[in-house]
Amino acid sequence: MSNTSIRVLQVTAALAALVGGAALVATTASAKEGFEKCAGVAKARMNDCATKAHSCAGQAKADRDPAEWVYVPTGTCAKLAGGKVVS
Repeated sequence: MSNTSIRVLQVTAALAALVGGAALVATTASAKEGFEKCAGVAKARMNDCATKAHSCAGQAKADRDPAEWVYVPTGTCAKLAGGKVVS
């Protein structure tokens, strides 16, 4: 096997590992077993993920925005003033 063929195999293996790792992270991030999304209770810049207004965590502009959410342990959101479970 030539050095070029070995290098191609190494690069292919590295890319496969990266794609597999990214899939695992995506699955873990979306699953959050034992937690629920609770909207309306996040502090500004302390939200957990995207809304219609933006695509990233930490971009909430105001405290208690009804569209912004954070993960809380399942059953906790109903106990918080202004909290609403979202899917």
